[in-house]
Amino acid sequence: MRSIKLKAAVISLLLFLLFIGAWHMATLPKESTSLAGANAEYAALMGKGAEKSGGFPPPLEVGQAFVKYLADPFYDHGPNDKGIAIQLGHSLARVGLGFFLAVLVAVPLGFVIGMSPLLLRAFDPFIQVLKPISPLAWMPLALYTLKDSNVSGIFVIFICSIWPMLINTAFGVASVRRDWINVARTLEVNPLRKAFLVILPAAAPTILTGMRISMGIAWLVIVAAEMLVGGTGIGYFVWNEWNNLALPNVIFAITMIGVVGMLLDMIFGRLQQLVTYRE
Repeated sequence: MRSIKLKAAVISLLLFLLFIGAWHMATLPKESTSLAGANAEYAALMGKGAEKSGGFPPPLEVGQAFVKYLADPFYDHGPNDKGIAIQLGHSLARVGLGFFLAVLVAVPLGFVIGMSPLLLRAFDPFIQVLKPISPLAWMPLALYTLKDSNVSGIFVIFICSIWPMLINTAFGVASVRRDWINVARTLEVNPLRKAFLVILPAAAPTILTGMRISMGIAWLVIVAAEMLVGGTGIGYFVWNEWNNLALPNVIFAITMIGVVGMLLDMIFGRLQQLVTYRE
């Protein structure tokens, strides 16, 4: 097992180096071939002899952006100039609060729906209609009713997080083996103890799968939401750097979004493993 992990790490490193090498080659200055002889010399004198392909930043410039922002991630020079740790902190706070509120609603409601075939059929049309709606489509209504961009962002995270958790919780509860429930009924276990001691442990892996999916969606949505509402957050940071045409900073921020998303997914993956092993 350890040898497989080592080989996978080596292959990942080689792929990364290959990507950086191809990126570097693609952004090397190219000599103009449209002019020859005296015309080429004239073009060089006029500053037209070498230009970058599409103006895309080379790896070195992006690396300098990494060094700049990671060297002092907590600086605060005003509303539009904050360190990357502060920007990520604002985004994570919005995601965390919206996700937590979705857990408070989706898990209990999913339990109730999953334990009642009648309620499952009654709620299904509403879930199927509301689930496909883009979370950002709710943003205008949220801004109009809540009158606060930060609260609106949290509401959008709540909306996008609730459906995977609700569906997976209801499915997990409904899929609990009937003989386990029958044994609990035979032993005259009260409904609350049955829910916590029988149904919840059996449905926990499926519930955590819904939470994992919801967190991934929430992290995707918060970037787009912050681009719309502005203020603070990693999405606003990306949009602000794009407006400044600072592409190395944009690429740096995109990388940080990916790294944080990977870490969040790893946390929920580890929780799934713990629940599965415990089961």
